[in-house]
Amino acid sequence: MKSGEEITQLGGGYAWFVWSLVVTFVVYLFSVQTGYAIINPSLQKDLALTIEQVGITAATYTWAFAFFQFYAGALLDQLGSNKVLPIAIALVTLGVFTFANATSFHALLLSQILLAMGSCCGFIGAGYIGGKWFGQAKFSFMFGLVQMTAAFTSAISQNLIGFALKQMDWRSLFTFVGVFGLGLTTLGIIYIKNPSPVEDDSSKNPLDFFKIITKNLIDVGKIPHIWAASMIGAGSFGVLLSLGVVYAPKLLIIRGASPDMAVFGSSMLWLGLTAGCLVVPWWSDYIQSRKLPILVGTIIQFIAFTLLLYVPDLGIYFDLVLCLIFGFANANHMLAFSTSSDVVNPHQIGTSAAIVNGIMFIVGGLMIQAPVSRVVIGIEEGIQRGTMEMATFAGLPLVIVLGVSLILALILKETYPKRSSEIS
Repeated sequence: MKSGEEITQLGGGYAWFVWSLVVTFVVYLFSVQTGYAIINPSLQKDLALTIEQVGITAATYTWAFAFFQFYAGALLDQLGSNKVLPIAIALVTLGVFTFANATSFHALLLSQILLAMGSCCGFIGAGYIGGKWFGQAKFSFMFGLVQMTAAFTSAISQNLIGFALKQMDWRSLFTFVGVFGLGLTTLGIIYIKNPSPVEDDSSKNPLDFFKIITKNLIDVGKIPHIWAASMIGAGSFGVLLSLGVVYAPKLLIIRGASPDMAVFGSSMLWLGLTAGCLVVPWWSDYIQSRKLPILVGTIIQFIAFTLLLYVPDLGIYFDLVLCLIFGFANANHMLAFSTSSDVVNPHQIGTSAAIVNGIMFIVGGLMIQAPVSRVVIGIEEGIQRGTMEMATFAGLPLVIVLGVSLILALILKETYPKRSSEIS
């Protein structure tokens, strides 16, 4: 049977409204994730959690998100945005309310699973909407706008949430956040539509439907280019997460920055990414190439990070510029989605985006939790000793990951489609 209905022309006013609504959902879930990181100490105290339980909570969200992520794109391809995204927004909202009212460790775990189930559709859902409502030729540019918005949100949301927490406790804050989610869910149910009918197999036996989705995942996963692009994107974005979440402020302090300037340097990474996500996808379409922007971006990241890690006494302002440049060049990871969409059928766009984002998320989590544990230990010792030796030793895994990404970018094939060369 068919689901969805034809609404209006691609790229029109309704298209922008639907896209803005889904991007608001992305901002919403990013803010929830950022807020969780900030209120961790209060949460641990109020629920009497052990350090191990805090770690289990974070891991539960990470791995649940990674699992559900792979199926989120396939569900979008099979059912369309109108059946998937409103439910995703509702799940995140339910997770927020569960989190705000959690009184036990098990309730906290449940909230993380609900959040992961809904959040896995957010970022790729916005990319899917861009491709469907604005056409495949604009997929790269529209996806770049999504990441630009998300990056800008990451740069400012911590300050906003920190200010809000001075006015109220964390439970009250997340209750208000949940109320906002109710409104967003209502708008999603009413307005999120498909620009054209979607082949809907959901009326079949649930097992058969699961087999169809799994087959779609396997078919896309068999394409070697998908994996090469995913690893390049995962390497670039994984290093950015390591820098933005843990490494950059500590490294900048060792290099002579004050604590405030070090935090500002970390925000420069996200501001650079914000600008890059507006320019790099456009540049890719302008020169009609995926490979060159990916390669150039990876080279610039490698050089900028190497200078920060191995060349002392450049001056704090030059260090801040390097952070900005690194973030700008890191926007090349968005083209991992674009080049992957180039090599699949139009009805597999969501699946390809989910695979790429899933791999990025897994690698990013590993970059933060595993190598970065070594980074943190090394950096702390470096701060105590006041030397760069421990900092460079601790940052070596990040250099290696960027090096591997550079090698893969060199051998990556060009996929820019001829059909997309006529871009208005």
